[in-house]
Amino acid sequence: MKVSRFLAIWALSLTALLPITAHAHVKASLVTAETAIVPGKPVQVALRLVHDEHWHTYWLNPGTGLVTTIAWTLPPGWKASEIQWPAPKALKDRTGTIVGNGYEGDLLLPVTLTPPADLAPGTSVTLKAAAEWLMCEEVCMPGDAKVSLTLPVAASAAPDPAFGARLTAVVANLPRADAAWKLSATRDAKNVTLTVTAAATNPAAVLPDLRFFADDNYVAYELPQIVTAAANSSFVLTLPISPDAPKDTAKLAGILTSSNGWRADGSLPGLRVDLAFAAAPAPAPVKTSASAPAAPASLLGTLFFALIGGLILNLMPCVFPVLGIKILGFVNQAGQDKKKVILHGLVFALGVLLSFWTLATVLAVLRAGGDQLGWGFQLQSPLFVFALAAVMLIFAMNMSGVFEFGLSATGVGSDLQMKSGFAGSFFTGVLATVVATPCSAPFLAPALGAALTLSTVESFAVFTAIAIGLAGPYLLLSIFPAAVKILPRPGAWMETFKQFMAFPLYATVAYLTWVLAGQTTENGSLMALFGLVLIALGVWFYGRYNAPGTKPAKVRFGTITAALVFAVGVWTGWPEDIASKTAAAQAAGAPEVVWEKWSPETVTKLRAEGKTIYVDFTARWCATCQTNKKIVFHSDAVLRAFAAKKIVTLRADWTNKDPAITTELAKYQRSAVPFNVIWQPGKTEPVILPELLTPSIVLDAVKS
Repeated sequence: MKVSRFLAIWALSLTALLPITAHAHVKASLVTAETAIVPGKPVQVALRLVHDEHWHTYWLNPGTGLVTTIAWTLPPGWKASEIQWPAPKALKDRTGTIVGNGYEGDLLLPVTLTPPADLAPGTSVTLKAAAEWLMCEEVCMPGDAKVSLTLPVAASAAPDPAFGARLTAVVANLPRADAAWKLSATRDAKNVTLTVTAAATNPAAVLPDLRFFADDNYVAYELPQIVTAAANSSFVLTLPISPDAPKDTAKLAGILTSSNGWRADGSLPGLRVDLAFAAAPAPAPVKTSASAPAAPASLLGTLFFALIGGLILNLMPCVFPVLGIKILGFVNQAGQDKKKVILHGLVFALGVLLSFWTLATVLAVLRAGGDQLGWGFQLQSPLFVFALAAVMLIFAMNMSGVFEFGLSATGVGSDLQMKSGFAGSFFTGVLATVVATPCSAPFLAPALGAALTLSTVESFAVFTAIAIGLAGPYLLLSIFPAAVKILPRPGAWMETFKQFMAFPLYATVAYLTWVLAGQTTENGSLMALFGLVLIALGVWFYGRYNAPGTKPAKVRFGTITAALVFAVGVWTGWPEDIASKTAAAQAAGAPEVVWEKWSPETVTKLRAEGKTIYVDFTARWCATCQTNKKIVFHSDAVLRAFAAKKIVTLRADWTNKDPAITTELAKYQRSAVPFNVIWQPGKTEPVILPELLTPSIVLDAVKS
């Protein structure tokens, strides 16, 4: 709670310090294609935006940024169309990085206005609109303007001498389908393949500069698009799918632009694309011999990396020093008999293999039990993802040197490696697995993942590959004991290597937290991050007070403190399973709150219906907002009260700039969030709640 308050105060303080200034980097006006209004005849007008050099505004799907909007104030009986968007361009910063989709220079955004048929010639009409946009160069700032245009009403109209021809050409070149081009689209897990075939036009004329702009966010706007020429007068675009793209998208919709135009005369810069995805052609079967069926490429890759991971285990500080000593032990035990030296090496390797097979068996049994409990898709469980992220974080901190484990197992190894006979070699192989597992546990994480996701046979194959990688150097050195002399000597480089290998694990933690963010609520995701921080703090306490030579009293203090902080971290970060929580809440009579999008019109409509309305003005970057939601809307009493009174909950999300929300906040002399209000039936003003909320505060306000 203290952390949330601190972050909220800090964020609001920064907001208060931001200068509020206006810069005319984009100038707005209204222009028309004709000199007069003809009753009942649609007239073409346009919002003209003149950008300063290097400044830009945004298209319908901006990528980043905000779309330009027009709010019309028209006389009674008039109708206005939506903005008719010209073909956009990929906007780039001065480094060449794509930062969005939009426009530069002198831009016309056409709109069709339809007047009523009963207008009287000889009169005049004033058309008014409020335009808003986001303008960016190296910085971004909102822009707005009130624009108007007065035109006479007449029986006929001539083209406007200033903008008539230009606006007519813009409308004629608006993106549209063209019969001269045939399109088809397929997709796989990562890319969309868009094929465009010319019926008569030579596609080479349009190849130099092509780009697809998606109406939605299905295609990643910022990534490169590969264009290749194909046979039969066609070309193919490979379009990367956005990682955030909805999985149920059924079609490809957008604009395909060409700097040379899609027609022979150079016109039509944008080709409208609206295609259902066709089924991708099945790959040709791979012929293999009956005696040696081909393994799946993905499994072969997994086995290769498992083998490499096993080899890397030998480079860990708690394993590597034993390598040469153990081989010399083989030689001494065998009395320089080469066959016995090799046999000892084989027995040692057998100990490693049997140990890994035992581990694979245990994990296979756990997996089988998990299947019965519904663990069929572990990464779809937010609890599993959080636990896996926590384990990976602990492993990474170990590799970074925050704490050490595995030292006691290494000490036991020093005793067992002195035993004679094949039993000693076998149990040394077992011990090598035990030592390698805790000392280098991060490299075993892929094997754990394989055991939970692959078939049992494939899991055993992965563990076997790791075992071979770990035992291989011992076996080779038992065959060629003189090679011990060429091994690099233990030294500081090993610790550097170990710490460097921690960073791939930190990257894994980042990926898992991203997965978790899509499986739980915004507040649940934030709490999971705080939980991981506390878990890291607990691990730090353990490492700080369990170093060799530390006094027993400090060891006890560090261990107890670490356990308590670790437990608090687990409790704080333990994520909510949205589906199961909703079902449980409904079963208990306390259904989850369903948030609807706020708008002034929605509030007006619901008030007219006599509804009680709770409005939450919030933002993702507002720490206090997230704390309020966790405290208030995890209370069964609040949930039951809202359900009983049938309170409608509206959310005004100010994470991104929203002029309507800004205007609404200004009505109450507010310039920041959180801001929560309750509209009661029959009352002209809402109940304004304090910034920091508790269930009792909300319940009292609802009852009043």
